[in-house]
Amino acid sequence: MDRIAQAFARCRSENRAAFVAYLCAGDPDLETSLEACRALLRNGVDVLELGVPFSDPLADGLTNQLAAQRALESGMTAAKVFQLVRTLRAEFPATPLVSYTYYNLVFSNGVDDYVRAAAEAGVDGLLTLDMPPEESDEVAAACSKHGVKTVFIVAPTTPESRLDAITAAATGFIYYVSREGVTGVRDAVAANIPEAMAAIKAHTKLPVVVGFGIGKREHVAEVAKHADGVVVGSALVNVIRDNLADRAKIGPAMAAKAADLTAGVKR
Repeated sequence: MDRIAQAFARCRSENRAAFVAYLCAGDPDLETSLEACRALLRNGVDVLELGVPFSDPLADGLTNQLAAQRALESGMTAAKVFQLVRTLRAEFPATPLVSYTYYNLVFSNGVDDYVRAAAEAGVDGLLTLDMPPEESDEVAAACSKHGVKTVFIVAPTTPESRLDAITAAATGFIYYVSREGVTGVRDAVAANIPEAMAAIKAHTKLPVVVGFGIGKREHVAEVAKHADGVVVGSALVNVIRDNLADRAKIGPAMAAKAADLTAGVKR
């Protein structure tokens, strides 16, 4: 059983949802980013999504756009992202690490070469946000060859007629985007999550996680009643933004935020 499957199985055995955290790799710099990731993984995070900094992150709201900009300005490259992954893999050998990226970053480096490098660094899953399943054959083949799981997105606007294609392309888990638009913290969670979970689960046995707009412990608790995993990103990235003037505070502040949010998955 791979690390992603093991993590979700462990959470099921504990009668709870998995907590999935997102940070942009290298935000605001490589060393501070590493400390922020360590803080998450030491405080209840079950799966870590690492955003690969990109100049045109079309699925991301302002919070994550600025995180990518900070990372790029600090000198982050694909090689440094893999360096970060290797360090985390050595320190947290059982924790799934998922690369949250865009197709141009995969394609421009050579699909097979990129996936091989990701696997060798310790990446468990690849979420390529702007790649539809109908155009994913090359990436899917490379992921199968190198032992990397694939993650695909279902949106509130996805017609049921496409669910078979999306779920068939995924081998790791399904990511349900609970709101239309881009990433960002919202005041309340979407109202249709139970219905969406039922519709998706009719097409797959893979875990289904819910993200976009979840930023408070009570949000996490509400979504955890229905989903296999809860994704929080912008609320964590905001911890970095709020402590840029004193970067030494980012690790401790991230630890406190993670401890608060992860308490929400306990049933």
